[in-house]
Amino acid sequence: MPTNILIVEDEEPLTLLLRYNLESEGYAVDSVPRGDEAETRLRESVPDLLILDWMLPGLSGIELCRRLRARPETERMPILMLTARGEETERVRGLATGADDYVVKPFSVPELVARVRALLRRAKPEHISTLLRAGDIELDRETKRVHRAGRELHLGPTEFRLLEFLMQSPGRVYSREQLLDGVWGQDVYIDERTVDVHVGRLRKALNRPRQPDPIRTVRGSGYSFNEMFARAH
Repeated sequence: MPTNILIVEDEEPLTLLLRYNLESEGYAVDSVPRGDEAETRLRESVPDLLILDWMLPGLSGIELCRRLRARPETERMPILMLTARGEETERVRGLATGADDYVVKPFSVPELVARVRALLRRAKPEHISTLLRAGDIELDRETKRVHRAGRELHLGPTEFRLLEFLMQSPGRVYSREQLLDGVWGQDVYIDERTVDVHVGRLRKALNRPRQPDPIRTVRGSGYSFNEMFARAH
């Protein structure tokens, strides 16, 4: 059975962004925009993980978190709190109320997905798959190894992270700026053309004569992991 995640967030564009990326990871995702609706939903069924906004209509996220921790059915459910409140006192308050982790808006989506994975690994290790597969390529997040058609590839750390990032959402086109944010991080200031250099190295490691190139270049846009390649094998 897939891992179930409930998003409680009243900003629809952010909810759609999170849903897209989490579903690309293989999670089953549901969402509600109000805190009181979420409380009702959580009395009916308990997800494997809750992503909870602090400021919500109907019932605040911090109050909902407090109530959930007081119920036996949800006292151990992993809760990741999303908020624009970045002050240390607010972070301490959120964690003291019962949140397991805390992410301040704006945030890096790959970082949030990694935090979700880490929370689930601690709470429900049996729910985490360490393998990504697409076409004849297999990437093992645990051992940091990559194989193509049974042949082990030797990638540098950056090329590994780049391939992992692209494989999470086959067919999605990422601009160079998005790849810099997702692979290198938002706080790293390097030229966008650095992406081209590492994509070139990744292609060189991946491809042999007569093998299809899994990395698709979109002129003027960026790069994607070729969705047709993933489906063709």
